[in-house]
Amino acid sequence: MRNDLGPLPGVTGLDHIGFTVPDLDQAHAFLVDVLGCTPMYDLGPFADRGSWMSRHLNVADDTVMRRLRFFRLGAAPVFEVFEYEAAAQRTAPPANSDVGGHHVALYVEDLDAAVEHLRRHGVTVLGEPTSSSGPSLGQRWVYFLAPWGMQFELVSYPSGKAFDRIHS
Repeated sequence: MRNDLGPLPGVTGLDHIGFTVPDLDQAHAFLVDVLGCTPMYDLGPFADRGSWMSRHLNVADDTVMRRLRFFRLGAAPVFEVFEYEAAAQRTAPPANSDVGGHHVALYVEDLDAAVEHLRRHGVTVLGEPTSSSGPSLGQRWVYFLAPWGMQFELVSYPSGKAFDRIHS
């Protein structure tokens, strides 16, 4: 890639995060009942006998997008949640250390109250909240798992982070 061309023209921010789940009903219950998302609308099913799926979505042409649901969380984040049917579908979520590994971080005002809420719902919380240092001093965080194994993170820095204080 060339680095002399500058940034993407007109980009203003993140629009949505899309991810695939094994069971959209299970994901709906978790996203709505545990995280507090609001369902927006559904699409699907969608399948194509030609090469549209591979050309546009980078999946096998015989893949069926069974259902797709959009969720809003708070004022801005939107989750686009897919349920696919594919012959060669991998069902194990990637670890953070795997290529393509990822997590979705959610900001909360009170990390301890949020962790307790997750535990009351039977959600797997990975370890205890951790206090950051260096540029992230002032931040606390903890990872947790969705029922299908996807990694999420809770982050809180109600008094700001060191980076923000140094660079403001």
